Amino acid sequence: MAIFEKAPAKINLSLDVLHKRPDAYHEVAMIMTTIDLYDHIELTPIKSDRIEVTLYSRFVPNDERNLAFKAARAFKNKYHITNGVHINIEKNIPVSAGLGGGSTDAAAVLRGLNKLWNVRASVDELAELGAEIGSDVPFCVHGHTAIATGRGEKIRRLPPPAPCWVILAKPDIGVSSGTIFRNLDIKNIRHPNTKKILQALYARDFMKLCASIDNALEDTTVRLYPEVKYIKEKMQMAGATGTMMSGSGPTIFGLVQQQSKAKRIYNSMRGFCQEVFMVRILG
Repeated sequence: MAIFEKAPAKINLSLDVLHKRPDAYHEVAMIMTTIDLYDHIELTPIKSDRIEVTLYSRFVPNDERNLAFKAARAFKNKYHITNGVHINIEKNIPVSAGLGGGSTDAAAVLRGLNKLWNVRASVDELAELGAEIGSDVPFCVHGHTAIATGRGEKIRRLPPPAPCWVILAKPDIGVSSGTIFRNLDIKNIRHPNTKKILQALYARDFMKLCASIDNALEDTTVRLYPEVKYIKEKMQMAGATGTMMSGSGPTIFGLVQQQSKAKRIYNSMRGFCQEVFMVRILG
């Protein structure tokens, strides 16, 4: 019996970095929501006690470096599972893009193995296990719209944004979040107004949300990768109501309510980069 899981991408509506912690992680406050761009995960039991990962991507390893592999290993160790599993990943989410592709795959593996092996762990237990794998994994386990604090492991559910279209445009580069955090000048970053973004979500106020979204990492990413600023400027010129970089980048997203306008922006952005998507908010 195979288990199939959808692994949705996420965007950050807000990303604030508060300070560096004694454990060398950064204290963050991130408001995230899921979008209908998915990887697809298939989990198939195998007789031997091992983990196999297959996927077709030049940029993602299929060994113990893969976050889905790490998730399966952590799950097996936590719940003392001696069965094996084959994990097939159909990648649709761009890699190293700030959209949580690896993290959502790991989260889908945790949810899927919970069903495959009938462990019956709670969502909170899976999220706690996910925190050992990556900072975005707990949110990806929960999904929807939420604020993640601590180093990403504390999740509080939020109302979804007002319905809208999301245009994603990823420059032809990959960005490592580790590189961005190492180059972050914590004393001189621009802090988002998280309170105002929360108010916009609770009020379902699309215009207020678009005026408030912000990302404390954006200036650092733009300094290291100027093409990110170029893509953001093109997205703004194309007419997106709200524009921001997601995660540590390099993907820029634009929010818009009218489908016809979203299509025009999508077509415009395809002239500037190869990986462009027009999707809906799920959260």
